[in-house]
Amino acid sequence: MIDMGTILVVYDSKTGHTKSMATAVAEGVETVEGMQVAVKRVEETSLADLQAVDGIIFGSPTYYGEMSAKLKGLIDRTADIHGKLEGKVGAAFTSSGGVACGAETALLSIIQTMFIHGMIVQGRSKTA
Repeated sequence: MIDMGTILVVYDSKTGHTKSMATAVAEGVETVEGMQVAVKRVEETSLADLQAVDGIIFGSPTYYGEMSAKLKGLIDRTADIHGKLEGKVGAAFTSSGGVACGAETALLSIIQTMFIHGMIVQGRSKTA
């Protein structure tokens, strides 16, 4: 098996829905030969953890169009390692209680941070 890299799935979950999504995302990563994945709750994640992997996937519940305060706190602390996440692959997912809850804006705020850090975020694939 070829070691292609390690992905860290970092999530916050109050009701368990985002945790279930994080587990499903990790299972998807595991289907790619050579990929390793770790899943951590946001409060268990350090800045060193973010620097130690090849890719980061953030997951958050949606609160009034924003990510959770816990995830925002971790993201705010990444200012201390600005430039150290450049070139890493990034992705994000959110959960929400229904339509028109602001999931899109929550997702965009997470992805915006990834762009500021110089991370690589894949848009829509031609094959999708």
